[in-house]
This record gives sequence, structure tokens and C-alpha cells, in this order.
Amino acid sequence: MYRSTTVHIFGIRHHGPGSARSLRRALEDLKPDAILLEGPPDAEAVLPLLLQRGMQPPVALFIYVPGQPQRAAFYPFAVFSPEWQALHYGLSHNIAVRFMDLPQAHQLALKEEASQTPTPEPQSPVRNPQSEMSLDPLRWLAEAAGHNDGEEWWERMVEQRRDGTDLFAAILEAMTALRESVPEPPDPIGPQREAYMRQTIRAAQRQGFERIAVVCGAWHVPALTPEAIAQAKDDKALLSGLPKVKVEATWTPWTYSRLLYFSGYGAGVVSPGWYHHLWTTPDQVTVRWMARVARLLREADLDVSPAHLIEAVRLAESLAALRNRALPGLSELNEATQTVVCFGNDTPMRLIHDRLIVGERLGTVPSDTPMPPLQRDLAHAQKRQRLPVDAAQRALDLDLRKPTDLDRSLLLHRLNLLGVRWGVVQRASTGKGTFHEVWQLQWKPELAVNVIEASVWGNTVVDAATTYARHLADQTAEAPEPLPALTHLVDQVLLADLPDALPHVMGRLQAESAVASDIAHLMNALPPLANVMRYRDVRQTDMGMVSQVVDGLVARMCVGLPGACASLNDEAAAAMFDRLIGVDSAMALLRDDGYRAMWQAVVAHLADQHGVHGLVAGRCCRLLLDQGRFVGSDVARRMSLALSPANEAEQAAAWLEGFLKGSGLLLLHDEVLWQVLDDWVKALPGETFTPLLPLLRRTFSTFTAVERRQIGERASRGSVSRLEGGGRSEEASFDSARAAKVLPLLAQLLGVNTDEH
Repeated sequence: MYRSTTVHIFGIRHHGPGSARSLRRALEDLKPDAILLEGPPDAEAVLPLLLQRGMQPPVALFIYVPGQPQRAAFYPFAVFSPEWQALHYGLSHNIAVRFMDLPQAHQLALKEEASQTPTPEPQSPVRNPQSEMSLDPLRWLAEAAGHNDGEEWWERMVEQRRDGTDLFAAILEAMTALRESVPEPPDPIGPQREAYMRQTIRAAQRQGFERIAVVCGAWHVPALTPEAIAQAKDDKALLSGLPKVKVEATWTPWTYSRLLYFSGYGAGVVSPGWYHHLWTTPDQVTVRWMARVARLLREADLDVSPAHLIEAVRLAESLAALRNRALPGLSELNEATQTVVCFGNDTPMRLIHDRLIVGERLGTVPSDTPMPPLQRDLAHAQKRQRLPVDAAQRALDLDLRKPTDLDRSLLLHRLNLLGVRWGVVQRASTGKGTFHEVWQLQWKPELAVNVIEASVWGNTVVDAATTYARHLADQTAEAPEPLPALTHLVDQVLLADLPDALPHVMGRLQAESAVASDIAHLMNALPPLANVMRYRDVRQTDMGMVSQVVDGLVARMCVGLPGACASLNDEAAAAMFDRLIGVDSAMALLRDDGYRAMWQAVVAHLADQHGVHGLVAGRCCRLLLDQGRFVGSDVARRMSLALSPANEAEQAAAWLEGFLKGSGLLLLHDEVLWQVLDDWVKALPGETFTPLLPLLRRTFSTFTAVERRQIGERASRGSVSRLEGGGRSEEASFDSARAAKVLPLLAQLLGVNTDEH
């Protein structure tokens, strides 16, 4: 800590429990009349909310540009953050509390200018030790002390401390020496930020405060000395002419997982859950941590005995002693846990990392926190429907026949339409019904930005989703495939129950479908509409307009499909293969006899049409067999023709791939198809078989491992006799007498009374 006549500077590490504990004690001893903190002055108006009921860290100050919320900055706080403790101390004791960092009104404008500046051409990477030092000064301090991990060194030296004796004086000395070796600042606007801090300190001195506590990141402490504060002229020149943009500020919930380095917040920590444990645990840190580990593993049905915990604690303390450390740190605890409790297995350690070391804690903010109208409407809906936000993933099983569950489903679908991905549908239905939806919910802090972005479309979730759906419908005119995009949008609108948006979207869909002539677009558009029709009974929506569009799509698709399948190359045939499967599944969902008859007729035509690619013809034959339109003899005849020596071997292999791809059960259970294929393979000349082998291997690779093994075993036994008339043979070794012995027990299991037959 540096002391002058009126200013006391405390250099801290953001989100450090040791720094927070030492700072709190220092403030209680100093009893300042003003506290200046490194933070955004734009947010001072919402600071009083910190003491209100409902404010529970982790939370973040959210500063954004109105109308452009993607231009924003977050200032997260945990309960163990030194700034949070300083804010809480100052506000609860009626002390003047001010932020002194360069306002985000300037920082966001500077970032926008920098993003518009052309970047130079990348050059060959050259290692610059000074640049590396400025980006991670802790690592260089750690290396100077004989350690190779800056995070671990700082934790051991500062964050595990239980006293504040001379801590801030040592930080000042270390950072002063470090900055003398690093001429460039850690960030490009560092000089402007520090100039604004000095200006704020001068303003507080002019206002007559006698004991000013300055709390800032340790890196900035040497820049706030009396000598630097005296150079007002230089600071004024640095701050003159800075660009500025209008901003607004509020509080938003945060999570410990977003305090990590890789979360995008530069001053993050790698173990926020561990730091929370250090802050909240008064004594026996090691023992209490191991107790939490045991509780977590037992909840996951993993056996952890008291003997395991005793040995793990002993091992952690022994490791700390060997490494000349007063207390075990997180690395010692992890090594002891994995060795003793997890028996060397690292899988449970991933659970410990996610649930304890990082943690899943989600903060809350007071109900009267400034929010855009849409965000407030969403908060009311979440409370009304009993859908609390949670940082942990959880499954939500909804029965759409229940009004409350249906309302929840509508809210989640409307948010997804707006781009607020709070929930993801895992399974749209169970069994043969359409009354269930299973969602995976997880609230992430960045969703608050998505909600604010969506505020431009309306003040409520329903209004915003309705307006945005209309906007998307108009935007599809510029899409590469407008018809599939519109049908997908219709599906979303109906699932979200937006009756005011449906006429506009359906009008665009009818207009687009009336002029659409591309068969591929028509085929891609049908599956989403079939999905819409499947929900008509549950969602109680009017399907009249959708049925009219489906009628036109099916009719024009069936008329134009034979021509669209003529003369396809391999790539186009593969795309048509996928479309055929999609349309066939859509026809099954529609459950309309008229549609089914039209579809089967055109598929039967394609199965026998001359010039159709073998991949398409083979799949058409398979579809008709699965639907019962073809029987074994029909398929055997077509397979014989397709595999005839008169056809090219590549075309025959393509037909075989289209017919068999995805399942080899037909070959195992149909003697005729097996014999036809067996004869064809035997008849292939050697010079043809070799280049054809990769195609056959590709087809058989789509079978399951069990199917491939059974096919191989059957092939190793040799071919069977050819059957006539398409009948099925029985294995010569089949023992009817042995099989009859099973029938009484089987009848008993099935509940069949054999006396009646």
C-alpha cells in the first residue's frame, strides 16, 4: 500500500479471495471518507442496487449502446472480488463511492474505431518477450520467484493468505519493478485509462476528501503515484478529443463459468469455485474441501469412504510439505483426490472440475433493476410459469395437454425464434403421440444480450416474436432457397403460437409456392410442413392454409419428379437420395391416403424408369418394399435386371447401394435377394471386381456390426440353392421337434391359451 497525505492506494487482483480479505481489513482500519475503484463511471447510477434485497453475486455490470447491445462491456463481480467487497463496505457505511476507469462511452467508441481500421498483413511470428510479459505479468513474477505457473504462484502468495500484513506494499514494489522492464502497456488504451484514473483522484482531492482509498488492479498502482498525479497537463492532452457514444448501464446475473479466462473476460480466474471455497471457509480448508468432493461423488453414485478422505488429506498435506508450502493448494488437492479417491481415473476429476473447481453458481439481481421492457416481460413470464434461470443444464419434460406445460413450450419456442437459445428441444415426441417435448435448459449470461437485441422488435415476448417472424418472412425473398426457408418459418410460427404473424407468413409461402418450379426446393419444403401438420391436434391451430400449400406442393412435386431424376450425375443423385428419404418420411407424417397413393405411383415409376441413376432407382425400390407395395418377387426381378451383365458394373453397384444402404437385414432374411446378389458377385470379371470393390465396401459399411458379421458368416457357409417363385426356404438343419418344445413356454409368456387353437 502506498500512503500519501490523503491517498491510500490498494493494488489488488480481480476476483481474488486473499486480495478481497486483505482489502476489507485494510478499509476497516483506514475508515476512508471516499473510495475510488477501477470500474466504469457510466454505471454509478445503478450502484445503490447493490444493497437491495435480491442482489446475490455473481453478477455483472452491463454497459451497452442503446439499439446496438452487441456493443457492450461486462464488469463481473463475485462475492470474493475485492471490488465487490469495497463497494459493499462503502455503500453500507454511507461513504462516497466512485468508479475511476475510462468511461465505457469512450472505450466502446475507441473499439469501434479500431475495428474499422484496416489490419496490416500478417507477418512471420517473432517471439517478443516484452509483449508476452505485458500480457501476463504474473507469469514473469512467478518465474522470477522460481515457479513456472503464474496463477498457482499468485494463489499461494496472495489468495490463500488470511492476513493483510504488508501485502499491498509488496504488490506496489513488485509491480513498480515489473513496469520498469515493460515499456508497453497490457492494452492499447492503457495510457488513457490511467490518465482518467489520475484525473478522478485529483477531483476527489479538490473536493476535500481527507482519506481517499484507491482500489485498482495491481498493474496500475505504479501509475498512480504522487509524481504521476502531479502531471495534470500530460493527462489532459491524452484525454482530449476522445470519441464518445451514448451508453446505458444495468445489472445482470453472471455465472462462475463465465469468470474463466476463456469466457471472454480478460481478468478472469481459472478456479472460481475454489476461490469461493477459500472465501467462505473460515478454517480447515483442506478437510472441508475434501468433504465437498466426497458429497459430490456420492451424489454421482461413486463410493467414497471416510478412509479415502483421511488418506487424501494426508497425501495433500504431504505434497504441500515436499513443495515447501504452508498449506495444500488446488494442485495438491487435485493430485491427492485423483490418486486416492478416484484410483487414478480422470473421469471423476472432470465432474469435480465442472461442479466444484469452476462451479455452477448463478447470481440474481433485484426486481427493480433497470431493464428493457422485453427483458422485464420475460422475467415476469419466467416467474409466472415457474421457470427459474439456472446455470446448470437441466431437462424439462413437457406434456402439451397441460395448460401450464403448453405455455412453457410456447415461451421457449418464441425465445428460440428471437434467437434467445435458453432451451433446446431434445426430443419432439415420445412413442406414437405428439404430446411431449423434452427441453434441455441452461441459462447463460450472454442471453441477456440476446434479449436486449431482440427488444427492437417489441416490448413483450409475443409482440417481438410476431414482428420478427414477419420480418424473417420478408427477408426470405433474398434467400437462396426461399420456399424451404418459409416452410421452416411456418413451423416455428405455429409451434410458437403467433396467430398475428401466421397470415403474413402464409401469404408469403403461398405466393412463393405458386411460382416455385424447382423440384429440389419443393422436396426440401415438404418435411417442415409435414411437421407442422403433425401438431395440429395438440396446438389447436387452423391447418386450412397449410393444407392448401401442401396440396399444391405434393401435386407439382409428383408431376415434375420423373423429369428431375433423369440424367443425374453421382453428386446430384446423392442429393436426390436424401430428398427421397425426407419426402417419404414426410408422407408418413401426413397420413393422407391421397398423398400416399400419388407418392407411391411416382416412386414406382422411378423404380422402372429408363435413364434414372442406379442410386435413385435402388432407393425407390427399397421404399416400395418397406411400404408393402412391392413383395419379394417384385424386388428380386428388379434386382436381377439391375445386376444383369448387360448393365455397367458401376451402375449396378449404385443400384445396390441405393437399395441396401443403411440396413442389411433384407439380405439375411430373403433367400432370393441373397442368391441374386451372390450370383452377380460371382459373375463379375476380375478386372471389374477390383475397381468395384470400394463401392461395395461403402455400401456394406452402412450396416451395423452385427449385420456385417452375420452376412460374413453366411457367405462363409457357401451359397444356397436357388428358389423359384420368390418363396422363402427353411434351413436344412432346422429341427422342428426342438422348436416345438419351446412353444408351451412361449405361449405362457404371451398369455395365449393353446387349448383354444
